Amino acid sequence: MNETTLQADVRLDLSGLTCPAPLVGAKQVVDDLEPGQVLALVSDCPGTRDDLFIWARHTGNDLLRVEQQDGERRVFYIRKGKGPAPRAQVTLDMRGATCPGPVLEARRVLESMKPDEVLRLLTSCPAARDEVNAWTRATRVKLAESREIGAGEWEFYLRRS
Repeated sequence: MNETTLQADVRLDLSGLTCPAPLVGAKQVVDDLEPGQVLALVSDCPGTRDDLFIWARHTGNDLLRVEQQDGERRVFYIRKGKGPAPRAQVTLDMRGATCPGPVLEARRVLESMKPDEVLRLLTSCPAARDEVNAWTRATRVKLAESREIGAGEWEFYLRRS
C-alpha cells in the first residue's frame, strides 16, 4: 500500500486516555470493520505502539504505519485482516537463507509431517513469494496463508495434503 494514498475508513481519537484504553478502543472499532478497511487511531499514550503491534500480530490485523503528530500524539493506521493465522504444528525459521533454500527445507520438513498438519515457514528471501507460489501450484502442498511480517520478511502457512 502506497504511503501517500493511505486513507482511513474510520478515525478514532483517544488522546488523553492511558493504556489499555487505546487498545480496547481499537479492538472495538476494528471488530466492526470489513477485512481490508483501515482505522486511524490517535493516541498519546506511550504504550500504545507496543500494545497495538502485539495485538495486531496475534489477531491477524496489520499495523500499517505510525505517524508522529504534535507532542506525544501519534496516528496508528490499522488494517483489519482476515483473522488469526492458521495454527502451525511446526515453525521453520529460514530468515537469512537464500532461495531456493527455504522451499527445499520446507519440502523436507513437510515430508515428515502428517497429512493436514501445518508448517509455518519464515523467510527473508526476496524471491520467496514467487518460489512458494510456484511450488504449491505444482505440488500437493497447499498454501493456507501468507503474510508479510516485516520489511522483506514473510511467513507462509503450508499444509501437506
